[in-house]
Amino acid sequence: MFTNRLYMSFLLAALWVAVPGNLLAEKSAAAQAKNLGILSDKLQDGLKDRLNIKLAVLEFQYTDGKASQGPVIIQERLTTALVQNKKITLIERNLLKKVLGELKLEASGAVSEESVKKIGQLLGADAVVTGTLNDLSEGETEINARVVETETGKILSASVTVVKKTWKDLAGSGATGNSSNFSKKPLVQVAVLLDTSNSMDGLINQARNQLWTIVNELVSAEKSGSAPSIEVALYEYGNSGLSRESGYIRQVLPFTKDLDKVSQELFALKTSGGDEYCGWVLKDAVERLDWSPKNDVYKAIFIAGNEPFTQGPVEFSAAAAEAKAKGIFINTIFCGSKQEGVGTQWFAGAQAADGDYSNIDQSAVAYIISSPQDVTINELSSKLNQTYVTYGAAGQESLKRKNAVDSSIAAMGRSVMAERAAFKAAAPAAAQESSWDVISALESGAIQRNEIKAEQLPAELKDMKKEELTKYIDAKLAERKKIKSDITHLQEERKKYLAAEGTKQTSAPNTLEKAVIGSIRKQATQRGFKFK
Repeated sequence: MFTNRLYMSFLLAALWVAVPGNLLAEKSAAAQAKNLGILSDKLQDGLKDRLNIKLAVLEFQYTDGKASQGPVIIQERLTTALVQNKKITLIERNLLKKVLGELKLEASGAVSEESVKKIGQLLGADAVVTGTLNDLSEGETEINARVVETETGKILSASVTVVKKTWKDLAGSGATGNSSNFSKKPLVQVAVLLDTSNSMDGLINQARNQLWTIVNELVSAEKSGSAPSIEVALYEYGNSGLSRESGYIRQVLPFTKDLDKVSQELFALKTSGGDEYCGWVLKDAVERLDWSPKNDVYKAIFIAGNEPFTQGPVEFSAAAAEAKAKGIFINTIFCGSKQEGVGTQWFAGAQAADGDYSNIDQSAVAYIISSPQDVTINELSSKLNQTYVTYGAAGQESLKRKNAVDSSIAAMGRSVMAERAAFKAAAPAAAQESSWDVISALESGAIQRNEIKAEQLPAELKDMKKEELTKYIDAKLAERKKIKSDITHLQEERKKYLAAEGTKQTSAPNTLEKAVIGSIRKQATQRGFKFK
């Protein structure tokens, strides 16, 4: 009797655990089917006027080319979703595979316009369904899909969705699908390559003016509920003051979280005539910078200039191919007319690494809108500077540099100062300053109170008793928290005001800020970031 009861207890316990698991699996499968069903419906929206259209659904390859079960699984599931529409004829997968084999193509989305036409001719297909996969995390994948007409290469419809990842990546592909391919904390790496030859003073001034607006755009992003850590690298190229042997290029800064240092170096840049070797500076940036190997890090290069992209002994195509292999977007910004930039290969440079091409007027003075909140925000920024408690040998020097950057930016106007203040109130700023400021270190969790060493503090605090020091630090923490909260609140009001005023502009010039922010929003979203 006891044995039977014990057996029944184990059986009930097993059922209790198993049933919820089955329900979760069913819910997950239902969610998958729903998302792919919605994707299928959106793709079909562009086919409503194509009666009895014949489609070939290709495999959906990974953007980084990794070997995985995912491409075939998504192909099969999307085929199943599309087959529900009786007005669509789908090419049988085995026949498709045979034809692609004859064409010596893989059954992937990476086919040229010419190959699409051949597929149409051999299979009698009116269009192909193709696309790419991009893992946003260990458990989620973004699907970008489009329907391409075989006769013309025209995209008839396109859509995107996110699904739970239910497949395995294959070992030995360089992407094993385990957690090592994803960063534990959100990270953004941006390398800025500026032409500092003659006539580029306007470009440098735009970079100085607009750095903090661009940074705040990155700060507004989040992934998994956290703001990203931001690393910026800076290059100059095309300056005759640099050595010919180095290709007239200079790595001004490697990747750094110290954005005050970036701002300081921008103000130190000087222009001088020279040869502008885009391929060379790209190669240097791709190979020498410490790029993260993680798949979900947003990695981007922004290169700006006004001479042909093909100048110099290093071809840009090789650097672009290496960048693409590392998951780095190359965004090209031509200082001149759009058509001239296309003709001088700036557009081709962006295309080679899945980046964006844009053109700007480097001589234009950016139209800066002042807001009613600017004065108060800048007053609070000055008060924020009084809450720093320097720490270690570099503390005083770092604070001195921060004040110097404030002075330089003050000359740019109250609106630019307000943008900088908004960053100072954001979480990434505390992480940036944690190496030399006790209050920032405590804010960011870089150190605990019991780890503070009296000998590393300013002279006036070294001899304080423990209770007295604790009280002093608590007061500074409370003061900073209040100031940052006030700045953040005012910045939200300020952004609404600027957005409303911005809609009144009829002919604002294209500037560096617009080009960079547009690409950041689009590309970072592909890496799983969300913007407010």
